[in-house]
Amino acid sequence: MSGTAWHARVECGTEVGAGFLVSGRHVLTCAHVVRRWELAPVVVSFPGHRELTGIPATVAVHGGWQGRATDPGDLAVLELDREVPLAPADFASPGDEREHAELIAYGFPKGYDEGMLASYRALPGPLISDEWAQLEALTAHGQPLAGGFSGAAVTLADGRVVGMVSAVAGGPDTRVGRMLPTRVLVRYWPELCERIPDSDHRPEALRRLYALVERAVAEGLDCSPDGLYLDAVGRFGPPLPKGGFASLSAAAGYVQWEVPDAVTAFGGRLRELLEAASAPPAPPAVAPAWSPILVEIEHSGAGADQVTVEVSAYRDGHRRRVDSRRLPRSAVREYVQRRVDEAFEQLAPDAEQLVTFVLPREWLNEPVAHWECGPEDSTPLGCAHPLVVVDRSRYRSGRLRHQLAKKWQKLDAGTAARLHRVDCGGRERPPGLRKRLRDDDADLAGFSYPPGVARPHFEAGLNTPVPVLLWPRTGCAEPGHEGPCVGTAFLDELAASVTGVPPAELPRRVMELRETADADDDPDGHWAKDVQLLWDDPRCFPQPAASLHSPVH
Repeated sequence: MSGTAWHARVECGTEVGAGFLVSGRHVLTCAHVVRRWELAPVVVSFPGHRELTGIPATVAVHGGWQGRATDPGDLAVLELDREVPLAPADFASPGDEREHAELIAYGFPKGYDEGMLASYRALPGPLISDEWAQLEALTAHGQPLAGGFSGAAVTLADGRVVGMVSAVAGGPDTRVGRMLPTRVLVRYWPELCERIPDSDHRPEALRRLYALVERAVAEGLDCSPDGLYLDAVGRFGPPLPKGGFASLSAAAGYVQWEVPDAVTAFGGRLRELLEAASAPPAPPAVAPAWSPILVEIEHSGAGADQVTVEVSAYRDGHRRRVDSRRLPRSAVREYVQRRVDEAFEQLAPDAEQLVTFVLPREWLNEPVAHWECGPEDSTPLGCAHPLVVVDRSRYRSGRLRHQLAKKWQKLDAGTAARLHRVDCGGRERPPGLRKRLRDDDADLAGFSYPPGVARPHFEAGLNTPVPVLLWPRTGCAEPGHEGPCVGTAFLDELAASVTGVPPAELPRRVMELRETADADDDPDGHWAKDVQLLWDDPRCFPQPAASLHSPVH
């Protein structure tokens, strides 16, 4: 049999295009060739074998093409109604098209049912819109890329495939076209990865990777492909592709070809999830089963106005990353609104959500509880959900996290905490405040002023393992004065409102206070309008493996 017997002619209604066999029952072609497949039958023929004509086929995979020439994902995988006795196409390594002066396409222009050959070259340089390589004719003569070439395999002279013709430009005599290189094809059909040589990884490593993917699918692993990708590439790696991944296989294929340095991390994290899923269930925790949605903000190092924002969700003790972006500070609120909404999709139906902002110390007074839920929902986040803040320095301190975890073990009995007041009229120095909080084994500290008013005093509270701190975002502005003030009134109201409330329940109680203030006839005058809650139970935020956070350059 001919070595190019895998070339196929594809018909769907009045549309005629090309395709190529990639397995005994699968043919690759363009989505626009079979755009009417739901209305008209799809039939495939192999011109090299007259007995293999008019084979019915269905669309098994669609790349997502929407109907316009500039839309991405112009790919379809056809499943034949029976296996054909032909050897499928062989593939060259990705990028080989740039190393060869001549590329060949086998299409079916009008009047040539048996097919015609066209000779082209791929222009060097970046892909157009990260999707297409440009093809140009080698000469001014010969067969142009006319209708009927869509879906044709683009091959080297030895017949190995480097891509697929996806579009032609201009009239019937055009000498310019576009193709989807193999590294783009695998984005839309990851199963193709196993057929394409990969010079960057040993075959054994790839077999292990896809064996893990196959096991995860077979076992029904509850795993977010998008979160797994973000885990693998790290905080500063390439962002999640637009639209995310439809499957675990799609994410693995994308990492293999687009971010090869992250292949090991991707496989390692997937193995951890599989092992965790098969491990015996852990004994139930005594603490409330909060399911945090984590919004982490930190300076990006790219400028004073640039920050890195990452949104994650916890489910069954496992952290699932939703997205991570470097943004100007002015864009953070809108980004968080969108991503927090997406994070809720990761939570179990019966989860007790806890929106948690991990903030740099200078951001702790940011009015995150007042940020609206979304463009069409003006409800403040802090009124819609229990919402707390966490100091990033404490979040990263192993010493404080250990001490805080021990403190919470003592609080698991659910006993009420006593409010330790930090009034603005006192003469207490920061070291004295730190000693008082330690000596009293304080669980809950209330400040009568915001952090920026007396930062040394406030930092004394942050650097002591006090699990809960509360303060008014717009309280007293002069902590050294004599006599009562708005800050004193805030602490009086706060003490009355949290007395008898177990610390583990304070996020829910503070949400109720915020709702009450927002619904008041004079919300701006209500004492709880600007209450800020720092609530820090390290057991709610288990850290993923450190190796998965290493930046990928």
